[in-house]
Amino acid sequence: MTEPRIFNVYCDESCHLENDGIAAMAWGAVYCQESETRAIAEAIRALKAQHGLSASFEAKWTKISPAKVGFYLALLDLFLNDDRLRFRGLVVPDKTQLNHAQFEQTHDEWYYKMYFTMLRPIFCAPHRYRIYLDVKDTRGGPKTRQLHDVLANALYDFDRESLERVQQVRSHESELLQITDILIGALTYANRGLTTSPAKAAMLARLRERLGQNALTRTSSFSAIKFNMLVWRGQGATE
Repeated sequence: MTEPRIFNVYCDESCHLENDGIAAMAWGAVYCQESETRAIAEAIRALKAQHGLSASFEAKWTKISPAKVGFYLALLDLFLNDDRLRFRGLVVPDKTQLNHAQFEQTHDEWYYKMYFTMLRPIFCAPHRYRIYLDVKDTRGGPKTRQLHDVLANALYDFDRESLERVQQVRSHESELLQITDILIGALTYANRGLTTSPAKAAMLARLRERLGQNALTRTSSFSAIKFNMLVWRGQGATE
């Protein structure tokens, strides 16, 4: 019988608002065993120190610049080389094509469905999961509780035995959440077809070199464990 383990799952999203004028949107999660999180966080802080950054420096996709691209590439390599860390992502290439009325749902209701679609392949009995979300706005508390309800109900986990918690954390206090932010940033940048930043282009080139040329813009194969993503185009869509 498999011994139950606890996994920490660090989630974030990008361009998720319905009318923000940006077509592509993404969800993502970096996850690992709870017992490994401290050692991984310490390794990331050590990497920051090696590059002359303070331990409290918050790594973010929006902060990637030519001056710091060496650090960000090293952080990307840390993720890619560490077998304890895995990533699951979901991209919607063009949310302007969504038709919520056709399916009698609101954008928020669809948002929670997509969160479950993104996370579902991570969950595996008899293990237990603790989900951490980046603090976004004042609506975060109710949305966090709603997400916990949606996920638990979808898994028939009514006693919260598998999904132990869903809670907010601040990204500047979580090195693993910072990696999630960077990987989601890469997904949205690639799926928007942007080429405005040589430093960010270098990040995409490193991911494609290690994961495959289409890794950021096509649904992963079932066997892709380290970096697995779904490109979601809705009912009747084709790859």
